[in-house]
Amino acid sequence: MAAVSAARKAAFGILMAVERGHSHSDDLLRGRVVNALSVPDRNLATALVLGVIRWQISLDHEVQAFLKHPKAKLDPEVRIVLRMGAFQLLHMDRIPARAAIDESVELAKKAGQRFASGMVNAVLRKLAVAHQAAVASRSASGHDLSPAIDAPESAGGKIKEECAPEDTPASLALAQAHPAWMVERWVSFFGLDAARAICRHGQVQPVLTVRIESPAVEAELTKAGVYLEPGDLLIPARAVISGDVTATPAFREGRVRLQDEGSQLVAEIAGPGTAILDCCAAPGGKTLILAERNTQARILACESSSTRLEQMAKRLAAHSDQIECRLADAAALVQNAAFDLALADVPCSGTGTLGRNPEIRHRLRPEEFTRQAERQRAILIAALRALRPGGRVVYSTCSLEPEENEQVIAAVLAESPNARQLQLGPRLEALLAEGTLTPSGAERLSRCLTPQGALRLLPGVFNTDGFFVAVIEKTA
Repeated sequence: MAAVSAARKAAFGILMAVERGHSHSDDLLRGRVVNALSVPDRNLATALVLGVIRWQISLDHEVQAFLKHPKAKLDPEVRIVLRMGAFQLLHMDRIPARAAIDESVELAKKAGQRFASGMVNAVLRKLAVAHQAAVASRSASGHDLSPAIDAPESAGGKIKEECAPEDTPASLALAQAHPAWMVERWVSFFGLDAARAICRHGQVQPVLTVRIESPAVEAELTKAGVYLEPGDLLIPARAVISGDVTATPAFREGRVRLQDEGSQLVAEIAGPGTAILDCCAAPGGKTLILAERNTQARILACESSSTRLEQMAKRLAAHSDQIECRLADAAALVQNAAFDLALADVPCSGTGTLGRNPEIRHRLRPEEFTRQAERQRAILIAALRALRPGGRVVYSTCSLEPEENEQVIAAVLAESPNARQLQLGPRLEALLAEGTLTPSGAERLSRCLTPQGALRLLPGVFNTDGFFVAVIEKTA
């Protein structure tokens, strides 16, 4: 009888919690159960959780082909076990197929699904054999990824080709395990090639990017075994190639911070100010950049969640003489003409972050965009109200959806005669001239400007999450 590894037990528990809507994977992967694992087990549990969530749509499709009753409703425990087993067989070539199958069977039994364990065994064995046959047919690639199992006499069913067609929205959605409705929208907005790049970006672990305080910090990290490469866009940004940044004194003491390069860019675009409002500030990364770039400014950092506010206040404690952290709903702010710069990095659907937050694709529904847009408009209007004449508000989302981006800007401008949208091209030129943007980054970003002068970063164009950034000036 195979024993179930601690990593698989932990991954199963997290995936069950996510399936039932009890919590989010990123919170659980930082929780007590995972932290108690050895480093190899922690890495395996993380890979299993995120991999299963990323590939869930295609995994369910593959498994269904081998079910005796394809339309039968499976218990949640059985679905999770089958997804975990299928992911290991199809996407983790270093794990022997026998281990993946045997531990999946035992996991089903331990989850109270003893009567389903035989079905789990049969389905996964057939899937493994079909995968083995598909790999053999691609032997010209020179890579032998065949699972090492004893093959039954008949595999049955079908296995997706490694190079499955991605030439229509439907085939792209299945091949890259994204909801069809989501892919259809992106194809209609951005074209098939851009949608394909977005989907593929969503299927890989994002590049770990940091912001360094100085060249001395980079040398310190190198000495600690952390190796970095220059960022795509920003001079202070670095991509982590190897090593554990979080284990270094530089990280613990705040001299290096984990932050997506697109997120850093939003704060850099905000530019100078003397009285700054950060409307939706948590977790505080952009607030820190605003403080570093405007050392004499007073900054009000608002957050509507008391838990997130407490976490942010701890992070910003070293800047407490400059930054006030306040529990406040940005849409309900009543301060008038008090600031010359506002950052409205608003809550959104997060469709630009599916590589980092893969479960969003399973929870999100199209009607969510309208609900989000109502709140986003309210926050942007409040931010404009808080500005002095001549002040600027930087509006940003990590959404790819026009309802949360261009349509919000257009709606607010339509009811704000004393406001106008600014072109972002000159701001990018200024960031290049001051040595903040890399030359190649500035040139490539200029091609991402919309006709209205906003900036749209699509996943897959850079090693960043997807972002939309627009700047509005209060004229009177």
